[in-house]
Amino acid sequence: MKVCRIVLPLIALLFVAASNRVTAQSAPDSHPEVHGLKITILSTMLADDGIGEWGFAALVEADGHKILFDTGARPNTVLENARELKLDLSDVQDVILSHFHDDHTTGLMTLRREFSKSNPNALSRVHVAEGIFLERRGHNPNPMIQMKKDFEATGGVFVIHEKPGELFPGIWLTGPVPRVYPEKNYPAGTEVNTGTAWVEDTVPDDQSLVFNTSHGLVLLSGCGHSGIINTLQYARGFLRPAPVDAAIGGFHLFAATDQQLAWTASKLKEYQTARILGAHCTGIESVYRLRELLGLTRQTCLVGTIGAVYDLNSGIQTGPIAR
Repeated sequence: MKVCRIVLPLIALLFVAASNRVTAQSAPDSHPEVHGLKITILSTMLADDGIGEWGFAALVEADGHKILFDTGARPNTVLENARELKLDLSDVQDVILSHFHDDHTTGLMTLRREFSKSNPNALSRVHVAEGIFLERRGHNPNPMIQMKKDFEATGGVFVIHEKPGELFPGIWLTGPVPRVYPEKNYPAGTEVNTGTAWVEDTVPDDQSLVFNTSHGLVLLSGCGHSGIINTLQYARGFLRPAPVDAAIGGFHLFAATDQQLAWTASKLKEYQTARILGAHCTGIESVYRLRELLGLTRQTCLVGTIGAVYDLNSGIQTGPIAR
């Protein structure tokens, strides 16, 4: 009996300890936050200074890390605009390509060749989503198939993302985004070879950057072919359902109807979106409609220009033409 009295309490203690370990392991970890964030647009259509084009690129500076997001539509646009804005890209190692379209990818080889002269690691690691190298036919053939060979010949590497991943503390890449809502924000007329069949190209390799900050989530998008709402819904799921401090970049809303914009605005309002810097394919009229529908102002919802800046602490600054 004495043995039983000793063993049973020990078993109980071990059970409690094991339960505590399970509870601790099951508790969700709090994600690190970005404390300093600056995003500068280097390629878009509207320009006070520099070169405007139908394309997109932006330099991200976050807590000591620098990332180039997309590389513009023409070989020299980002190179020349960065020089004019006195921004140094030679110490940028990581590049994000939001998807395969040439208005986001063409500048990569120019930038890699130029800056690798002084720094072999410059622009040497390119993050892409699964599907970016698939064969396409029709309106948008895939330039990334040849570019992969050319880029790897310089010693660069591609990192393929199949799911969300944290590149640096508080800086997340979505990878391919599930299409929960019927946002058909991609061009028609292209088919993609899945390996077994040719099907409509919905740009499955579309991805965005999401920053987890003390002010809320910040979204940086190239074209938003997955849909801005699908992307934010996804990010709020794998990160946290925080308010959206800012949505920045291209969201492919230039041809959206009033009904589509009203629905988009209702969801953005649900996510407590505080700022929008709509560039590239977002569309000028669409930015103004979102401003009206969301009750934002000329300081918090603007058209992106070359050199426009979003700063986590001071908000949005653009060239005079967009104010």
